[in-house]
Formats: sequence, structure tokens, C-alpha cells
Amino acid sequence: MINSASSLVGVRFIGSGSAVPDRVLTNHDLAQMVDTTDEWIASRTGIRERHIADGDADSVANLAAKAGQKAIAAAGLAPADIDLIILSTSTSDDLFGTAGRVQKILGAERAVAFDLVAACSGFVFGMVTASQYIRTGLYRNVLLIGADVLSRWVDWQDRRTCILFGDGAGALVLQADPAQDHLLGFEMRSDGKGNDLLNINYSGRSTFEPISMNGQEVYRFAVRRVPEVIEKSLNIANLTVSDVDWLILHQANQRIIDAVVNRFGIDPAKAVSNMGKYGNTSAASIPIALDEWVKAEKIAPNHIVAIAGFGAGLSWGSAVFRWG
Repeated sequence: MINSASSLVGVRFIGSGSAVPDRVLTNHDLAQMVDTTDEWIASRTGIRERHIADGDADSVANLAAKAGQKAIAAAGLAPADIDLIILSTSTSDDLFGTAGRVQKILGAERAVAFDLVAACSGFVFGMVTASQYIRTGLYRNVLLIGADVLSRWVDWQDRRTCILFGDGAGALVLQADPAQDHLLGFEMRSDGKGNDLLNINYSGRSTFEPISMNGQEVYRFAVRRVPEVIEKSLNIANLTVSDVDWLILHQANQRIIDAVVNRFGIDPAKAVSNMGKYGNTSAASIPIALDEWVKAEKIAPNHIVAIAGFGAGLSWGSAVFRWG
């Protein structure tokens, strides 16, 4: 912990990690379960396979801890160095929260740990939340994790939704830096009038209903609102789209990514897409993609990265940061 700060300190992004279950469910596998085909799914979503949790070994806590361990190691830190753990998840192992379990598995005994629930916007909202603890001088090292096991709440007979979702976790270490601030701009939004468009509702029978989604309306919402928050974040950062090295959107549908790319007129090669391998992993999708591109040395120190999440709530948000 930083004892005090007379002025705001900066934020750096210094380590990433990710973890997914070993079990892979392909579109061809789904075609044996519901009336669909690989071509139908891939042409409409860009998804060809997804990783699906298999028992307790792939709990939210275990996947989150695996991703967190990798991020901490990549940052050159030890679990004892972590001051705060924020777990962005909508599929907690425990309704009282799962971050404490992650803390225990990691052995991060000094860390405060709590869950943050904002569905597919969770990682962006978590990044902004984590940065405020750092900027005000309260904490030095924060572990942010996005993790979801949506397969628990999928109706595997509903071909509108079962084709979309996968499981996984991604993590990022944020660190205080008195000399520079690499979080350049952000914007967060919510509109409860659209809350009924994407839900996992309590059924009143000590359980929850499967995922329900109005896919057409969610698509319309995303292609209209996501470019707005990206533009807002860039304006705050005094940057333009041409300054962005990498655009990482929530991996919900390739058509949404394509629509945003076309709206901005940017090089499609700058738009990160890995949903073909993982599907929609909710709060985990952005950090999984970030980690994959960092590990492949595509995202390099000082690259400008713009991220945007969107989903249930309705909620949406964007952040622009400099890697490293």
C-alpha cells in the first residue's frame, strides 16, 4: 500500500495471463445436439469452437487463479505483492462472491478481494475501478481478472444462444507509477431500459433461468453505442483512431467487430479477433484476447490499445491505454 499521495499517481499495465478449460466443443459437435451447422454458426458469428468447463477443476475460482498466477509472474511480482484483487464475473461459484477463493488459491494474503458484476462490460469497468484505487494512492499493485463460466447457464437446446458462449479467464496486473499514467482515457455507460434484452433471471425456485437474449436488439445496441464510447475515450486521451495500434472489442460476434471497423475506417488487421477459438467468454473475452496478442509479441511496449465491452445491463464502456 502507498501510505499517502498529495497528487494523483499514474497507472501502468505490466503483466497479463489467461486460462481456458481443456474441453473443446466445436460447431460440428453442436450440430449433433441442436438443429444447426458449422457453416450457419461461423457465417453469422465468426465462432467455430469454444472451451467448456468440465467439473470443479474448471470453476470460476480455479480458472481465475490460473490466469492470475500467469499475470503476476509476467509482471515480475509475487502473490504477496498484490494489494487488491478485483474479479469481474457474472457467474460466481458462490453468490457471496468468489474473489476470496481466488485470493486463497493464489496465496495473496495481503490483498483485499472482491467481485465486480457488470457482465460483458466487466473487464472495462474493472480496469477503471482498479485505476482509481491506484491513482488515489491507496494501492500499488492490483490484479484485475475477468472470468466467466457461462456454460453453467446455457440451455443446450436453444440454438439461438448455445452456439455463442464459452468459458475462460483473463487477468491483468496494474501498477502505480508516480512518473507516468498509461490509462489515457475511458468512458462508461449504462441504460437500464434495455435490461430485459439479456438476462440470467432468478426463477424463484432457488435457482436461475438459462440465458435469455434478444440477439437482434443487442446487436443493434452494440453497433450504435460502442463506437460512441470509443470516440469519447479517444477524445479524452487527445488521440484519434489513427493513433490506435490495437482495437480489442468484447468478442461477441465478428459482425459487430466488422461494423465498428467499418465505422472508423481503420485497418481490419488492427482489430483483434479470437472468438473463432473461444466464443463469447463474457468478462474474460477482452483479457484473453489481450494476453494472446501480448504473448505473441504483437502488442509491444508503448503500443496504444483501445478496448470496449458491452452487454447485459445494458452496459457498455471503453478504455484507451498504453501497454507497458
